[in-house]
Amino acid sequence: MQHQVAVFARRAEQTRLGGIGQARNSMDRAAYLLLNRLDQVGPMGVKALASGMGIDSSTVTRQVAPLVEAGLVTRTTHPEDGRAVVLKLSPHGTARLGQVRSSRRELMAVLTEDWSEEDRETFCRLLTRFNGAMQGIHPSTETPQAPTS
Repeated sequence: MQHQVAVFARRAEQTRLGGIGQARNSMDRAAYLLLNRLDQVGPMGVKALASGMGIDSSTVTRQVAPLVEAGLVTRTTHPEDGRAVVLKLSPHGTARLGQVRSSRRELMAVLTEDWSEEDRETFCRLLTRFNGAMQGIHPSTETPQAPTS
């Protein structure tokens, strides 16, 4: 099992499991995870985003900067505390995330095209469980999200 996990990690990094078509490898892992979190949870401050992803605030601040510059995320002041910043997925960010998700889902479909639906569901369930176990040992990683097709 250890060998297969190592091979998977290497191949995942080589391909970045980035999808198929024009959107292939067009968004790095950190950006994808941040945008995905903002999409699933909604607007939030840097500290909440960092906490929810299991990383520190300075890392989020550094990773969000190019997303703001690209127009994928907007920064606004907190309505109740003008000193705090709220991060929100922009309409452009929502559209871009949709393109990348679609491309990545297409890649997953190609990679598992000869698998039964039951095999796909089992793999997703076990991979989610495996990621949860890894997070228990190294809690500085993002909490696994519920599977989405």
